[in-house]
Amino acid sequence: MHPRRAILLLNVAHAVDHMALLIFAAAVARIASDFGFARWEDLMPFGVGAFVMFGLGSLPAGRLGDLWGRRAMMVVFFFGIGVSLLLAALAQGPWQLAAALTLVGSFAAIYHPVGIPMLLQGAARPGAVIGVNGLAGNLGIAVSAVLTGALVQWAGWRAAFAVPGLACLALGVLFVRVVPRETEPPVRRKGGATVALSRADVARALVVMTVASATGGILFNLTTNGNPQLLSERLAGVMDDPATLGLLLAGVYAVASLAQVVVGRLIDRFALRPLYLGVALLQVPVLSAASQAQGWWLYAALLGTMILVFGAIPFTDAMIARYVDDRMRSRVAGLRLAVSLGISSLAVWLLGPLVKRMGFDSVLLLLAGVALCTAFTVLWLPRERPAAAAVQPAH
Repeated sequence: MHPRRAILLLNVAHAVDHMALLIFAAAVARIASDFGFARWEDLMPFGVGAFVMFGLGSLPAGRLGDLWGRRAMMVVFFFGIGVSLLLAALAQGPWQLAAALTLVGSFAAIYHPVGIPMLLQGAARPGAVIGVNGLAGNLGIAVSAVLTGALVQWAGWRAAFAVPGLACLALGVLFVRVVPRETEPPVRRKGGATVALSRADVARALVVMTVASATGGILFNLTTNGNPQLLSERLAGVMDDPATLGLLLAGVYAVASLAQVVVGRLIDRFALRPLYLGVALLQVPVLSAASQAQGWWLYAALLGTMILVFGAIPFTDAMIARYVDDRMRSRVAGLRLAVSLGISSLAVWLLGPLVKRMGFDSVLLLLAGVALCTAFTVLWLPRERPAAAAVQPAH
């Protein structure tokens, strides 16, 4: 087990990961005005590089995590994101900002295939660990909303990148001092899955987790990147102050983050398939209601939407913890993330054009259809039996 300070820093790193990726979405309206764009939707596609690399970068990050070491990769994570955010703060035009954001995504790609397997090493209750870690990650989304809103209003959008960048560098120094060096890379350790499946069922589970992660990622990316502008549009005339809107959105994320703790505890007690299926199906009516809601009714529907979107997040990490040996978890996670996030990153590129052409009401209905696709995919998960009770195949 890791010392408590190391566990704390790994959870803080998850918050940093999501916070860094969403600064641009929260500040895009002000940046667009500064760069001479008539509408925020026209600048939004310049942020897609961050999310493409957030997916594609997971593959080499996971491989290096298993073969080189997870601690070393987490050091690269902190310092890489810190420098990249400072470069974003110095950008003089949309293409320079796009390049800096792409770097942010490249280093942010390290966390999920490396930091989460590092946190799960030897965990007796992986579901609970994943739930708390998910809470930390989504509190990072909440911090991004409120901190970016406040910094944009009081110090300008460049400060919204610079302040977190400096904080990341400081966290990197602390991580080097607190977390001990690994004695050997994960690939050389003894590990084991917690649920026994045949090779065919493991392959099927990996396909399911990849497809479900892609559809869930589309939901996550379109909502978290679009929520600041959705809230601004639907609360127009009721609440127009950017800092207050940031606080309201942060409140949604903070409350919704608790869903991951609840789901994480349920994962330790029950089979994955019925739990995941229930959460995915509930997303459909809530997204449909949000598509038509205005004012404070929209705020309530948005809260319900994010509770269910965040509540679905722990399942893919739980699948890896249950079905995959620790010696190769970073590589499997990296492969899964490279495919699923590579697909779902297209949602960020499409967000501005889709909202401009269809409006938020049609986009939210489209997301309800995506949630149905997730539910259908989850039906293909294999049935589980504990590894200790499994009959070992003859050699």
